[in-house]
Amino acid sequence: MKKKWIWFVPGLVTGILVVGSGSVAVKRTSTNEYCNSCHSIHPHSTVSWKQSVHYQTESGTHTNCVDCHLPPHGQGYLQEKIKTGARDVWSKWTKDSASFNWEDKGKLEHARKHVYNSSCIACHENLFPPKLTKEGADAHLYYTSKNKPADVECINCHLNAGHYIEGYVHGGNTGFGATAQGNKEKYSLPATVIRFENFKEMVPGSTVAFTMVAVPGGAFSMGSPADEPLREDDEGPVIPVKVDSFYMAEVEVSWDEYLAFYAQTSGEGRSTDTEGLRAGDRKTDAITGATPPYGQPDQGWGKGLRPAISISFHAAETYCKWLSLVTGKNYRLPTEAEWEYACRGGTTSPYFFRGEPNKFEKSGLRAKLSKNDTTAINTYVVYAENSMAKTQEPSFVSANPFGLKNMAGNVAEFCSDWYQPDAYAKYQGDIVINPKGPSSGTERVIRGGSFRDAAGKVRSAARDYTRTDAWLHTDPQIPKSIWWYSDCFYVGFRVVCEYDNTTGKK
Repeated sequence: MKKKWIWFVPGLVTGILVVGSGSVAVKRTSTNEYCNSCHSIHPHSTVSWKQSVHYQTESGTHTNCVDCHLPPHGQGYLQEKIKTGARDVWSKWTKDSASFNWEDKGKLEHARKHVYNSSCIACHENLFPPKLTKEGADAHLYYTSKNKPADVECINCHLNAGHYIEGYVHGGNTGFGATAQGNKEKYSLPATVIRFENFKEMVPGSTVAFTMVAVPGGAFSMGSPADEPLREDDEGPVIPVKVDSFYMAEVEVSWDEYLAFYAQTSGEGRSTDTEGLRAGDRKTDAITGATPPYGQPDQGWGKGLRPAISISFHAAETYCKWLSLVTGKNYRLPTEAEWEYACRGGTTSPYFFRGEPNKFEKSGLRAKLSKNDTTAINTYVVYAENSMAKTQEPSFVSANPFGLKNMAGNVAEFCSDWYQPDAYAKYQGDIVINPKGPSSGTERVIRGGSFRDAAGKVRSAARDYTRTDAWLHTDPQIPKSIWWYSDCFYVGFRVVCEYDNTTGKK
């Protein structure tokens, strides 16, 4: 018995010391100061935290780093602390903080990996406090519903709660306010086009003008050959196609252009007619325009000449009908065939510039290339490697052989065709003239890749399609908006104008 006590007492003392020291260690390594000892490599983390609504509170209580970035005690706190600490220490010792795009790291897709819903709910137990707005109540009802997608989380709407984001607009139908007109005189008449050549379109009632490029018709091989690097199955078989002449906008529809439409036509209330919502297949009204957006459609990157994003297919189609109405011309979205023909600019290679996809991109990972290897693609394309994780203005790139900018990259672009993966195989004849795609479908074609895509996705033949349900699943409105995507900020559009008796063809 005495021998047992000889071993028990030291063991008990040792256990108490181990547990006590472990508890002290956990507490000391959970302070804001300790967190900042590693995150000092992030130049704005502490400053943006102290500017946030979680620090600048009415009660004076500060929300600490671990309150958001670790789950509550008893819900996996220690396990996640070990994983997070190991990752952060490893990054501090092995990575160059100057190489990180910190603005990109603060975006939702990255931030949601480091914030826990359980921690939000632990503090905000009452999701329907007395001062909550109606829009907030609708959003919280959506959050608590059983039918919401699994990845709808608190941070989807409260991205700036823990760290201040300049220009961030939280939820609600925000609108745009007055559009900047400066001291410019408003146009009273649209452009008059008497021959087939480039022209500057002027939007009556606004200060907005944009360049339309005359694209001469011709024949080309649509799609990509089976041996093209990084090719997808829906890019073939290659088919011979002929398209008539048309005009295409030099760049994507900019915010300046879209806001001219919004200012002249903005709707009085959200439509309850959701027929055709999945693919925008409903008769559009060129008089009643978009309702106010929910949240911040430009993602805080700025408007002006940057491409308009978060725009639904329905909104893009309505914009074209409005533009036709105010200019007296026939504007529309391009067909997929017109888009690829215009993008290629007479070339037959994977890109309209010199270079091979498998040299720009290796196994889907960032290629470690010399500056000379990437000069061509960086000159013409806004893509994942040079975009700084956001859209850019037209001056960022040079034009393709037809004089069109950003056909590849920056934002993907709507085409009028319904999407089918085997659409090309269904065409018949020696040459297909002015193809318009399948007669029906559920989603529309998008082309061109975007600022977030790797080199393989910005090839001239690369195809993609809309994903309407996924692009609307965090929109808490009932019914969901037919004008704005809540979850897609990498797709825009550019317009085509018919070459007909309104534009020089007699």
